[in-house]
Amino acid sequence: MRLNRPALVVLGTSTFCYVTAETLPVGLLPQISAGLGVTEAQVGLLLTSYAVVAAVSTIPLTALTMRLPRHTLLAATVAIFVVAQAAAALAPTFLVLVLSRLVCALAHGVFWSVIGPITARLAPPGQVGRATSLVFIGNSLAIVLGVPLGTALGQWLGWRLSIGLMAVAGAICLIALITLLPAMQPLPRDREASLGRQLRSAVTILRNGKVAGLCVITVVLVVGHFTTYTYIAPLVRRDAGLDGAALSALLLGYGAVGLAANYVVGRFVDRRPGPFVIGLSALAALSMVLLAPVLGPAATIAVVLVWGGAFNALPVFLGSAPMRVAPTARDAASAVYVVAFQIGIGSGSFAGERLVGAGQLGSLPLLGAGLVLAGCLLAVIWRGVFPNRITAEDHERMEAAARS
Repeated sequence: MRLNRPALVVLGTSTFCYVTAETLPVGLLPQISAGLGVTEAQVGLLLTSYAVVAAVSTIPLTALTMRLPRHTLLAATVAIFVVAQAAAALAPTFLVLVLSRLVCALAHGVFWSVIGPITARLAPPGQVGRATSLVFIGNSLAIVLGVPLGTALGQWLGWRLSIGLMAVAGAICLIALITLLPAMQPLPRDREASLGRQLRSAVTILRNGKVAGLCVITVVLVVGHFTTYTYIAPLVRRDAGLDGAALSALLLGYGAVGLAANYVVGRFVDRRPGPFVIGLSALAALSMVLLAPVLGPAATIAVVLVWGGAFNALPVFLGSAPMRVAPTARDAASAVYVVAFQIGIGSGSFAGERLVGAGQLGSLPLLGAGLVLAGCLLAVIWRGVFPNRITAEDHERMEAAARS
């Protein structure tokens, strides 16, 4: 069996759309604020509300849809994405914008909980990590191209056009998914299980100490990151006087370094991921600490680029971990991991909003760095959360358990 590269490219492109759409308000805070007559802090809450709905709905909706063919379910989540983005682009009020994003958030959790197991089924034995890294290139490209280009277009032609283009991109992905993704029926154990059993499985999976550890580490790392990243626009405006095209260029560099880091570390996803999680999170924490004082343009740009490289490489390791620590319960483990990630985004952006609203913009990097460092320490203490390569024998045992 070889890697199904066309299907993996389609999955990666779909992740690009979802990540870009979720985080695009970060770059368009001033434009959305001015266009709809709300404060920048309120616009920042778009990420919080989105993440809360995704976190609350992921487990029940994933359990409810376990009997559906995997390729059909994934296409349905992208179709909902297209409709929600079109509605957001046309939103006449901030409330309508919020509601359209919440509809998208309902599909978001299901999308992310099934994409990991689907990726694993497209990979040969021992190459799940490699396949995951290929798909997560879409995540990195969203930061590299999606957010900065969407920010630039929003500043030039209006934020509505940027969001509208996400609907168009999602429609293209939908067509490609229907065309290229092979048919994938639900696994026998999932098709035969009741809804109640699926819900219990998604909850009881947390009894697995490694899954619980992964979720805790993910929450702490992501809270720390998004506490600061959600308000990167006003932060670099304060520190370096960057706005408009200069801000877009910095976001582009932030993501480009992250993409390069993904490429470099991608070969290590299937072997010794733990040291890389620890090293990358420590480097991210250090770079965030350096953002606390007003550094000036050159130093601020350098530190932001290091931060982008360090943190944007982490989701590759985090996203492949559920398939390793719970190989016979991949959907349940992926679902709770998605919930953990969304809790991190929502909590981080909410904490940032509280501090920005209180006039404490400068304290964001210190709080964020402290939390990321705490996640780093947890990764050191919680042994076994990031195991080494899955061997061909492990893969065979995993598939045998799935069929039983």
